[in-house]
Amino acid sequence: MDWVWTDTTLSLSSWICVEDIYAHIFILKCWRESEKRYPQPRGQKKKKVVKYGMGGMIVVLLICIVWFPLLFMSLIKSVAGVTNKPLDVSIKISLGGFQPIFTMSAQQNQLKDMDAALYKSFEKRFSKETSALQFLEGYGKEDIIIAELEGNSNSLWTISPPSRKSMIQSLKNLDHDFTLVISWTIQRNMSLGAKAEMTGEKHTVSLSNTTRLAIAEMMNSDNAKTVMLEQIYPWYIKAPSDSTAKPILQLLQNQEFVNITVSLKRNGTGDFAREWWVLNQVNKHSSSNTGLELFVFSDKVSPPSLGFLAGYGIMGLYASVVLVIGKFVREFFSGISHSIMFEELPNVDRILKLCTDIFLVRETGELELEEDLYAKLIFLYRSPETMIKWTREKNK
Repeated sequence: MDWVWTDTTLSLSSWICVEDIYAHIFILKCWRESEKRYPQPRGQKKKKVVKYGMGGMIVVLLICIVWFPLLFMSLIKSVAGVTNKPLDVSIKISLGGFQPIFTMSAQQNQLKDMDAALYKSFEKRFSKETSALQFLEGYGKEDIIIAELEGNSNSLWTISPPSRKSMIQSLKNLDHDFTLVISWTIQRNMSLGAKAEMTGEKHTVSLSNTTRLAIAEMMNSDNAKTVMLEQIYPWYIKAPSDSTAKPILQLLQNQEFVNITVSLKRNGTGDFAREWWVLNQVNKHSSSNTGLELFVFSDKVSPPSLGFLAGYGIMGLYASVVLVIGKFVREFFSGISHSIMFEELPNVDRILKLCTDIFLVRETGELELEEDLYAKLIFLYRSPETMIKWTREKNK
């Protein structure tokens, strides 16, 4: 705008060149004046105030830049983070790869917040276990959801008669392993910043011979017997923002899964009989009804307002913050040797006066003289020998 509305013979690039030279020379003039007022005695080392004041601040600043992504990612969730509570918790159990025997989901009213009294008893229970306490320190009672799963499977066991017979034979054939697979799935709100809407995991365990024979006998019998399944239920699940929900072994006694009981219920006889499985967890914290209890520990997610930063992850922040700032720092300290002839000028009064003369003749309308003075300024910067003569001290 200054160039547009001012009469001048200089082009835009020449105008900007004069302005840049004037700004640079003015700063050098300030440095020379400060050196005259506060001279550094010859042969005397720099004072500690100067060294630690300037160098120490730069070191602290660089350390802060390097630590920023780590500090940001840790504080954004622990301090400003929001709890992404589960919307649905599902459990599925299969025996030996056959038709699943139990499927159940907990939603809405079946997903309960942990109250203060239960949380205190929770901490008291694990007060003597260091690993458990360290884990609980990262979670508040608002981060823990108790999923109460109904003990009766929500679907009938619709296995075909041949598969049922094959399953009983596999249970009785003790020469081969027979596995039980329990899988859990947790659904969250993607809009709150979770990396995956669904998170889950599964656990596979080989049934003991005694348990296998007891299940086979229960399937052949009309009586609803109860069989104990040992060390198969996780009870405590950690639900991070990604797609893997791991069991929390620190909260389990001896880091072993808990036992549950299973029974096969029938309604009707013969070919018209309807069957479903009933599961029950004996030792529960909050409920005495037949069913399962699952504690879900939800990690905090970054608030939506800061999600654009946290979404890149720690490596993204390092690439965008640390590397970019580091590049600018390196460029600031590199190439200094090439600017020595323009920085180490003992006396810049003559150059400063030349710049002010250009401004003066421009204001008075002497545009030919402005052009001549600009050519003189450019020649001065093109000739190192002339620059040395022009920047000598006045008494030399």
